[in-house]
Amino acid sequence: MLKFNLIVAVCENSGIGLNGELPWRLKSELKYFSTTTRRRQNPKKHNVVIMGRRTYYGIPENKRPLFDRVNVVLSTTLKPAELPENVLLHSSLEAAMQHLEQSDQQEQIDTVWIVGGSQVYKEAMDSPRCHRLYLTKILKDFKCDTFFPNIPADFQEVEPDPEMQLGIQQEGGIQYEYKVLEKQ
Repeated sequence: MLKFNLIVAVCENSGIGLNGELPWRLKSELKYFSTTTRRRQNPKKHNVVIMGRRTYYGIPENKRPLFDRVNVVLSTTLKPAELPENVLLHSSLEAAMQHLEQSDQQEQIDTVWIVGGSQVYKEAMDSPRCHRLYLTKILKDFKCDTFFPNIPADFQEVEPDPEMQLGIQQEGGIQYEYKVLEKQ
């Protein structure tokens, strides 16, 4: 069974978005997201990013689809013609994962990343396919209209990846910290 990881930045009130955008501006955190979701154990393979429709359209137009990753959008309302040719469209997370497993792509996949939004994160954390949650804890409250679901009790903090910066980071007066939780 193909597994996946989640990656998200969450502020103290569990917020992850406002009006379809990030409520904060942290260049180093965006770079961490890009680097992490592109890092591969095997350079001959590729990574997959799975996201909901609103998350996809929340990415600045000049940055989507996300470079150097297979992009999968989950939607029951979009039509394939509404997305670029190289973006896969599926009606659910499980349908996307089954497609990736059944296609000849599975042998070419290094890591699958769930990158948002709220409903996709909830479904992903409840799935037996879920392996890890890469969490950036932003140590400040921001006004948000989209929130990260409660993290189930079966997620436990584990040793971070060697490439991760440890301890509290700071940019533009905003403190944040990288954590990795694994589903037990």
